Amino acid sequence: MRLSTWKCVNYTTDHKNYVTLLIRLLINFELLITKKIKMKKTVHYFVFMAMIVSLSLTSCGPGKKLVSSRAKVDNLQKDSIDTHKQLNDCNTLVENLKDDKSSLLFAKSKLEKDKTFLQNENSSVHNDLMNLSTESKMTINEQAARLKILQDMIQAQKDVMNNLKNSIANALMNYKSDELNILYKDGNVYVSLQEKLLFKSGSDVVDPKGKEALKFLAQVLNTTTGITVMIEGHTDSIPIKTNTFKDNWDLSTARATSIVRILTVEDGFDPSRITASGKSQFHPVTANETVEGRASNRRTEIILSPNMKELYNLIYQ
Repeated sequence: MRLSTWKCVNYTTDHKNYVTLLIRLLINFELLITKKIKMKKTVHYFVFMAMIVSLSLTSCGPGKKLVSSRAKVDNLQKDSIDTHKQLNDCNTLVENLKDDKSSLLFAKSKLEKDKTFLQNENSSVHNDLMNLSTESKMTINEQAARLKILQDMIQAQKDVMNNLKNSIANALMNYKSDELNILYKDGNVYVSLQEKLLFKSGSDVVDPKGKEALKFLAQVLNTTTGITVMIEGHTDSIPIKTNTFKDNWDLSTARATSIVRILTVEDGFDPSRITASGKSQFHPVTANETVEGRASNRRTEIILSPNMKELYNLIYQ
């Protein structure tokens, strides 16, 4: 039986050749029957053995069980491959989780350090606030006193500027409103002198009537301390181009400079407290579309400002 099984495994593909051979042997034995009748039993014996061998060889062909077994083996091999792949994926996932764990541990360590740092900073800020609160309680009276001083200084400057405005108005009361006007704005006193009072058209030479008005103004300014003076020349929008003046910048600056010279040289005002500037036509008080509007824009403004140095020093102490 064991020998038959071994032959079956090794010679399955050639079983047809063996069957053919056995048939030929049967034919030969049949010939022997015709010659030797006495050997009948022997012939039958060989025929019987040949049939057994033939059946044995025929049964060694690939049957249903073998095909089923091969299919099972193939399935097992596929399952093994899938299992190995899943195992590799699991190993990769484990390695990734190990890396993630290391990153999380590092992040945790950093967060703990940051927490400690922030706690220390919070403690420091809290101490600073406590110290500041203590200092504030200690100096609240001093702060109130400083605020009172500031308020008194501001009010004193307002009083000075209002008194200055009234003094100038009294000094120039004989001049008409279309020749000059005086106003208090933004803490400053503005004395606006029209062109008709000071200059002829296109000229920077001050007329005698204008010099007289500047003399009355200088008398007030010379008796007032703690103020600075800005002289601003303004023109209308009509361009000018002469041998003396290239444009309105030249004309407005020259007129401002002429007034500065009269106030300082002829009327004795302190030159360190006065400044001249030309604004050309770029700061009109009204539109330049009418004759009246252009006349209003041709002016010289004398701006009187309080000295803010003491106030600034007190604020930023």
